[in-house]
Amino acid sequence: MEPEPSASEATPAGAALFAWGANSYGQLGLGHKEDVLLPQQLTDFCKPECVRKITGGGGHSTVVTDGGSLFVCGLNKDGQLGLGHTEDVLCFTICKSLGGCRIQQVACGWDFTIMLTENGQVLSCGSNSFGQLGVLHGPRRCVVPQAIELLTEKVICVAAGLRHALAATVSGIVFQWGTGLASSGRRLCPGQTLPLFLTAKEPSRVTGLENCKAICVLAGSAHSALLTDAGELYVWGGNKHGQLTTQAAFLPVPHKIEVHCFQSEKVTAAWSGWTHLVAQTETGKVFTWGRADYGQLGRKLETQEDWKLENQDSSRPPNSTPSPLHCLMGATEISCGSEHNLAVIDPWKDSIGGLFLKQGACQTSNFKDWILPGKCCTSFSAKQRQVL
Repeated sequence: MEPEPSASEATPAGAALFAWGANSYGQLGLGHKEDVLLPQQLTDFCKPECVRKITGGGGHSTVVTDGGSLFVCGLNKDGQLGLGHTEDVLCFTICKSLGGCRIQQVACGWDFTIMLTENGQVLSCGSNSFGQLGVLHGPRRCVVPQAIELLTEKVICVAAGLRHALAATVSGIVFQWGTGLASSGRRLCPGQTLPLFLTAKEPSRVTGLENCKAICVLAGSAHSALLTDAGELYVWGGNKHGQLTTQAAFLPVPHKIEVHCFQSEKVTAAWSGWTHLVAQTETGKVFTWGRADYGQLGRKLETQEDWKLENQDSSRPPNSTPSPLHCLMGATEISCGSEHNLAVIDPWKDSIGGLFLKQGACQTSNFKDWILPGKCCTSFSAKQRQVL
């Protein structure tokens, strides 16, 4: 769950928008397809201080403005940019196929896009090979956004994984669609009948949450999660890297992560990468767990032998247990990529404040992965906080 402050709060005067990292399809919006090691400022396709939300998918990127406009760029092979064609786009371009709808949030999957309008309607475009667009009898792909008619109640949050998507309604009900989790579920749960929401190509209510009110949904490549109004985090799906905090290889139904995993504090926000998760609690503590081989967790892990000696009653590996990152205490903004993270520390609250990076596509002078959080660079001011 990522807070969406007003433009005046998030990006004051002097704001700027920067991009760096992989750029094979022009997803950085810089007008070319060359990878970029150091942050480069984007040209003003919109006023940076009006940027509300930035989201990326497998090879495409989206920017939502404070006025509800949607700008897109990058890979468009399946029409995931919603522009009415399938040509890649190298610069951020406004999506004019929305029929006047103002966009509140966008979730980008691998090759599809889910859009939430300000009035709570959900639109989708891109590949539909696995039913990830949520449209009954839909085509294999859709190049313009179309409404998901089966979501009749107002939606407040959407999420997109590799080949599945989720939505949470205003009453706290969660729906899932797309068959991306079904094959691994059948393989890892032999003899079990999978719940309909794991195999449906249209929105299907997630069962096992009858006493919960969801306020946010999350999606990894092959797992799903939700945050409730009581500060509880539920997870289900694939558990190859311990991201679901259990020993089971696959969880077909939602499983609550016990509160002691977060030092008995309520979770107020959560984010998901492809195979790892990040959560922030009511006192500002930041916890990470899941896949760690690229440094996604921002901490050095104990060896399996040391872990067993110190935790004799625990059969879970160290990466499957949420652990705090003290250097990110009180982070004001956090975002997860597939295998890396970004966090913003308020410089007025923390003497080492600034933009911190974890793993992968991190701004540095070489291609080495970062295991521990490190400050991005000194060229950013506190006012230049939006990062693509």
